[in-house]
Order: sequence, then structure tokens, then C-alpha cells
Amino acid sequence: MLGKCICNVGWVNLDGDFTKVTAELRKIALVIILTRAGLEMDPHAFKKVYVTILKLGLIPWTCEFVLIGVLTHFLLDLPWMWSMMLGSIIAAVSPAVVVPCLFRLRTKGYGVAKGIPTLIIAVAGIDDAASVAVFGIISSIMFTKQGLAFQIAQAPVCVFGGLGFGVFWGALCKYIPEKGDAYVVPIRTLMLFGGGLLAVFGSEKVHFEGAGPLAVVFAAFTSSYFWCGDGWDLEDNPVSTAFEIFWMIFEPILFGITGASIKIRELDPHIVSIGVGCIYVCIIVRIAVTVAIAFGDKLNVKEKVFVAISWMSKATVQAALGPVALKAVTSQQRSAEEVHYAELVKNFCILSIILSAPLGALLISVSGSKLLTKTKPILEPPEGWRRSHRPSLHDISIIDEEEEREDIEGIADEDTAANTQANAQTTSVFTVTKF
Repeated sequence: MLGKCICNVGWVNLDGDFTKVTAELRKIALVIILTRAGLEMDPHAFKKVYVTILKLGLIPWTCEFVLIGVLTHFLLDLPWMWSMMLGSIIAAVSPAVVVPCLFRLRTKGYGVAKGIPTLIIAVAGIDDAASVAVFGIISSIMFTKQGLAFQIAQAPVCVFGGLGFGVFWGALCKYIPEKGDAYVVPIRTLMLFGGGLLAVFGSEKVHFEGAGPLAVVFAAFTSSYFWCGDGWDLEDNPVSTAFEIFWMIFEPILFGITGASIKIRELDPHIVSIGVGCIYVCIIVRIAVTVAIAFGDKLNVKEKVFVAISWMSKATVQAALGPVALKAVTSQQRSAEEVHYAELVKNFCILSIILSAPLGALLISVSGSKLLTKTKPILEPPEGWRRSHRPSLHDISIIDEEEEREDIEGIADEDTAANTQANAQTTSVFTVTKF
């Protein structure tokens, strides 16, 4: 909202040369978002309930993806490829909205017994991975200048190439650096971040954009699996802390430049009204589908409704991917009609953020205490959650402050003991002399 306001009053202009900078910032923010999504997924919990996670993650996502595509095709006259691209973006769930609200409920003991927080986070990660993969495949087909054979190969190459590189890089992060390295935390953080940047920017260079985001998610997930096997606790993963801090820096940048790209004077009220209707219809349908298919998952009706509501918020993926199509058509100097389609996609994504993110956060916070079963609050961080305090830069310091403090205290204790012994000797000599 702030970015939209200061841009429309003329204080900021991000057009022209600034578009190149903002495009790169969006890609970096996308790497951080997807890495966090991969690190948030518990490999062991995923293995136990992977059927439920895949069912609740992919079926409602597919319904919303298809419904958005169909509605915008017939109501906004978008071509099928453009409408399906828009559907792949809108169907994603925002962990940045869901996770903080769930944490507040979790500390009060709501949803603990049935592991609802872990389920919601895992499904959100699956949704984001599906959205970025499908978006990448569609955008590769639309904006590539290669032949038909190359376009046909987009889907399998993006999926298997992204999975393969992600698993490879995640396994590489297990061995580099060594487990006992003094700087294991910053090096692992840089390895994962560098691998994500390599995947996103590299896949763009070889015209397989769909492989990059998928590789980022699976690199984070694979590395987390191996690190847990080496003894790291998923609930206290310092690399996750580092990426949470990175997101605290890039979150206002991403949403600020996204809001600044909205030109209020250029918005068509008719299109905005249709967009509002499409978004709310799709959200309601997704909630209904989620409640309907959540049978056999040991959740009562109230818990099913809460789980469905938790996945209505749109924010991070929409802000990162919404302007990508507009950047592509302007850089390739496409027709004015395609520029219009790209602007529709961008404005639709921003509208979805404005309509769903505040409402979703409010509904989660208000309905959680009424729809979830409360158990005794746990003082220690539960499974799938890392800490109760807000992270800071001190959490990723390369210096072990505890060991340093122990060394200082040890030196101080040695000095105290030496002084005590010297004083004792002085007193003894003085006493003998006096006698």
C-alpha cells in the first residue's frame, strides 16, 4: 500500500532503468521465499502423512488454478495461455501470512494434538512449488523463440531437471562444508542461497525458467533432510533463521516495488469489479473443495474449515511472479495487446494480495480459538517450529558467543584464583614475620 501511494502521488518513479534493478530484486526475493518454503517442510512428518499433504495440497490448488483460468478467459477475454498463467500464480498460498498467525495460535495450545500447524505449512510449500513450476513452464512456452520440439520438451525438462538439480545441490550442501567446520552455519547458508540464485538465473539463461524455482524448493528440502540426519534439530535450524532474516529485509522491498507498479489512474473499474468477483468465488470454491476432500484425515468439521481458511491468503508468490510477464513482453518488445494482457495479470495479482492477505490473517486469528481444540500450551518449541523470539542478525553470527563468553569467564576465573593464591601467600608471610 505504501509503495502504491508514494508512486501514484509522484514521489517515486520506478520506470525506465529502474525496471532492470527491480526485476533482479524480485528474483532474489523469490529465491528466499522458496528456500524458506523448502526448509519449513519437515521431512519425517512429510514421510508419515505425505498422502494427506499431497491430496490437500494438489487437488484444491488444481481446482483454483483451473477455475481462475476459465473465469478470466471468458470474463476478461484473456487467451488460454495467459489465463492459465494467471491461474498458476493466484492458486499459490502465502506462508508469510499463514505462519505468524499459526504461531500465535500454537503458543496458546490450539491445534497441537493433531499436528495441524505442520500440515498447513507443508501443504503451503507444496502449493508454492506447484505454482512456480507450472508458471515457469507456461512462461517458457509463451516467451521462448525456439521451435515446436523445444516447447514440447519444456514440461518434462523443467520438472525432472529442476528436481534433479535440487536433489543434487541439497546433497552437496551435506558435504560442503564438513560437519565440524567452525563456519558451518554461514557456509551452508551461502551454499543454499548461491545454489538458489544459480538455479533461477541459470535456468533463465538456458530458457527453461520452470526448472529454477522447483530446484530451489527441493534443494532446501533435501539439505534439511540431510542436516537433520547429521544431528541438526529441525526446530532450531540456524540456516532457517538466516533465511528468515533475509526475508525480513527483502519483504518490504518486494511488496514496495510491487505496489509502486500500480497505476491507479490506468485501472479500469469494470475489470477491477470482475477481478474482485473472480477472486472471492475461487476462494470460496477452494474452501469448499478442501473441506469435501479432507475425509479420512482424523479432522473434525471445524478443523477442516480452519485448515481450508488458512490457505486462502495470497501475498508472496503473487508479488514475486505477478510482474514477470510484463517484464518479459516489454523486454521482447511484444505487441500492445500482449502488454495489455501482462498488465492485467500483474494488476490481478496485486488485487488478490489486497483482498485476501488481510482478510486471511484476520480469519485465522479470530477463528482459530473457535474451530481448533485447545490443549495445554507447550513451553518448548514444538515440531515444525523453531523459536519463540523474533530473529535478529545475532542469530547468524559466525562467532559462537556462548563459547566466547565461556572462554572469557574461564580466564576471569583463572585470574581470580591466581590473585586469591597470591593474597594467601602474602598474608602467610606477613603473619610469620609479625610473630
